[in-house]
Amino acid sequence: MTTFTHILQKFYKTSPNRACVYLQKSGEDDLRLSYRQLIEGANAYAQIYAQKGIKSGDVIVLILQHSPDLLYAFWGAVLHGAIPSIMPFLTEKLSPERYREDLSALISVTKPVAIITYPEFERNIRDVLDDGDSVREVILSDQIPTAARVDFSLLGGLQHSAEDIVLLQHSSGTTGLQKGVALSHRAVMNQLDAYGQSIALDSEKDVIVSWLPLYHDMGLIASFLLPILKGIPLVLISPFDWVRAPYRLMHAVSKYKGTLTWMPNFAYIFCARKIRDRHLESVDLSSWRAIINCSEPVRWESHQAFYEKFQEYGLKLEALQTSYAMAENTFAVTQSNISRPPAIDDVDAESLSTGGITRPARADSLSVKMMSSGQVIANTRVRVLNPAGEEVQEREIGEIALKSDCMLTEYYNRPQTTAKAFVGEWYLTGDFGYLVGDELFVSGRKKEMIIVGGKNIYPQDLERLVYEVEGIHAGRAVAFGVYDERTGTEEVIIVAEADVPTDEARFKLADEVRKYVTTNSAVALRQVKIVPEKWILKTSSGKAARGANKEKYLREM
Repeated sequence: MTTFTHILQKFYKTSPNRACVYLQKSGEDDLRLSYRQLIEGANAYAQIYAQKGIKSGDVIVLILQHSPDLLYAFWGAVLHGAIPSIMPFLTEKLSPERYREDLSALISVTKPVAIITYPEFERNIRDVLDDGDSVREVILSDQIPTAARVDFSLLGGLQHSAEDIVLLQHSSGTTGLQKGVALSHRAVMNQLDAYGQSIALDSEKDVIVSWLPLYHDMGLIASFLLPILKGIPLVLISPFDWVRAPYRLMHAVSKYKGTLTWMPNFAYIFCARKIRDRHLESVDLSSWRAIINCSEPVRWESHQAFYEKFQEYGLKLEALQTSYAMAENTFAVTQSNISRPPAIDDVDAESLSTGGITRPARADSLSVKMMSSGQVIANTRVRVLNPAGEEVQEREIGEIALKSDCMLTEYYNRPQTTAKAFVGEWYLTGDFGYLVGDELFVSGRKKEMIIVGGKNIYPQDLERLVYEVEGIHAGRAVAFGVYDERTGTEEVIIVAEADVPTDEARFKLADEVRKYVTTNSAVALRQVKIVPEKWILKTSSGKAARGANKEKYLREM
């Protein structure tokens, strides 16, 4: 078993001029980085870490924008033997007060010795730090010397064993302390080997194109570590450029003959609605062999909208694939068969909402098209459990549990949280789903479930219906439950963003949403709130933050 540093050393010796990353940023020419340039840039950071007295095994927090420095700072920590953790930086979508509170809480538990950031953000960091906390150094990206040739014998990373922790992934969120998922070299490499096999990864033919932020597991593992450690060229687009102009993804795929991309479900609808035909002149998407839907429950309707929009530009239907993944398993748990479209299960909506055995749909009942997240990858096992911890039968909804050889070492410095997450060797995911043969269908998060009159309601199912109403912004709706003392049960609330010029138009659209959701689900929806753009709070990974939005809704009632 090898380590990250050994792999970088091999690339540096055998193929230093090989293209590693193409960094794209609006208004700038694409920056091509070879393995030599990447590793020598990282070595400059490693030298600074050594000069500052940072030791092997110390945690370093990286708060950097989309730039070469983000890449160099991360790999510099790996070369030095420190443990990097990439965190989101403050944007207009995040509350400054909440951001500072969360960063302060993270420092108190994770105890990093240094924070790396860009000069304009230094004051935000200093405002959070207190006398006596663990952070000894705030290192700015403009303080780094020129890259130089690497002497690997001087680097602490070569002294790491496969079992040593190589990085921390912090779960996404907008409220409370986020858990630091500690991963070893061995866990990551086991994941990359097994997952690479499931997607038929080819270092001679594949090109990965991504706009995903690197502080989330889908961006960090699938769209950063996988290509760099497996010798796959990576085209990395600024996440903020993608949000402002999502057609940049299509242009990058066309320009570099991209073959693999990962995206969360909302991005499929976002691209289909926001990208105009005038933005796609001369675009060729025929090289795309897999666009993998991951990170939140996958939706057949999202794939259909994406395919209908882009098929005339060469997109193949079988390229639209799915995966179920989580940071605790490094990344992927399952992957759909990339030789054909994912399996679809047309189920009775009532049986799905009650959380029992999912029945095939009948002609005279409401139905939901559930799309499979695929089959379990080679080194992972999955069970579906009832509340008593017993394995359930096929088609019965329960909590998904898994074990593998790419599991987290621990939630960093949180032994009680780690212990609660496992039953023996089995990790309890907190996600609900069911199996049909070897296909896993994921229905929603256990902690987000709404219970109305004894029925289990998955908020994602309702949000999916909301997006089908014309005028609602793609990916900008949230459903949650509020306890009603009069009825003794929860009442479903939906908040959705839309551009409406008058109160009358807002009330009319709310009524349309209410009627459509009620007609197409097992929920008699009563409360819909239409809000302006940017009202809804998102997690750092782009998901709707249900708890935070519920609090905001209750404050504004």
